[in-house]
Amino acid sequence: MATYEEEYERLRPVIRRLWRVALLGKKLEVRGAGNFVLSGPNVLVGNHIGSFKDVAVLFKAAPRPIFFTANRELFDDASFQAVIRRHLERHFKEFGLTFNRLLGPLKTAFVDFVSSRIGRIGTVPVDISPGRQKGESLALVENHLRAGRAVVALQGRGRLRRMYPNPFIEPFKSGVAHIAHRLHDRDGLAVAVTPLAFLGTHRPMLIPARVRLNVGPPLYIRDYLGGNAKEAVERFRGAMEARVRALFFDLLSG
Repeated sequence: MATYEEEYERLRPVIRRLWRVALLGKKLEVRGAGNFVLSGPNVLVGNHIGSFKDVAVLFKAAPRPIFFTANRELFDDASFQAVIRRHLERHFKEFGLTFNRLLGPLKTAFVDFVSSRIGRIGTVPVDISPGRQKGESLALVENHLRAGRAVVALQGRGRLRRMYPNPFIEPFKSGVAHIAHRLHDRDGLAVAVTPLAFLGTHRPMLIPARVRLNVGPPLYIRDYLGGNAKEAVERFRGAMEARVRALFFDLLSG
C-alpha cells in the first residue's frame, strides 16, 4: 500500500492543474516565504476566507508536502455536491443555481475525483458542526506530526463571517494549542506552528483579483508554558490568533 507521501507525489501533476484552475484570474503574492518550516512536525494556522482557494494557495506556495484538515462532507460525493452548490449560491446569489447547472458534468467529474482520493493523500476529515466531538480528527493530526509531517489547520468556515468584529478572522479554536501542548508534554515533541494570513482569496472564482499570503516565523508551545495546562493552552491559542491578526493587518497596510 502506498504511503501518503507516495500518493501525494503520484497526484502532484493533477493537484497542480487543480490549483491553477482554482486561482484562475488571481495574481498571487507571498510575503515571508522564508518563514516556512522545511522539515519536522509543523502545523500551519491562519484565517480561512477563501474556501478551496486558500488550499490552492498553500499547495502552490508551500515548499514541502502538506496535509490538510477538511470538512468531512468533502469525502462523500453527494455531500460535496451540496457544498459546491451552497458555495455558488453564496457568491453568485440568484445566478448560483444557473452556474451549478452549467458546471454539471465538469463538477461531477471533479467531485468524484476529489472525494475518492482526498483521504489517500492524508487529508484529515473533520466534522465542523458545532458541539461535535473531534477526538478522532485530533488523533489523526497527532499521528501526522509524530511522523514529522506538516499539517494545515485553518481557522474559520472558508468565507467572510460578518457576525465577528473582523469578518476576515474568526476567533481561533483551541485544538492546535491542545495538540502542541500534548505532544510536548507526552512525547517531548517540539511542534512548530506557522502563522499565516490570507487576503483576497474571498473573491469569487474567475474574478480577477490580487491574492496575498503573509507567512510569519514559527511559534512554539514551550514559550507559553506556566501555570496549569489549561492556562498554557489558552495563552498559546491567543498568541496564534494575535500573530495571524498582525500578519493580516500587515497585508492591509502594505
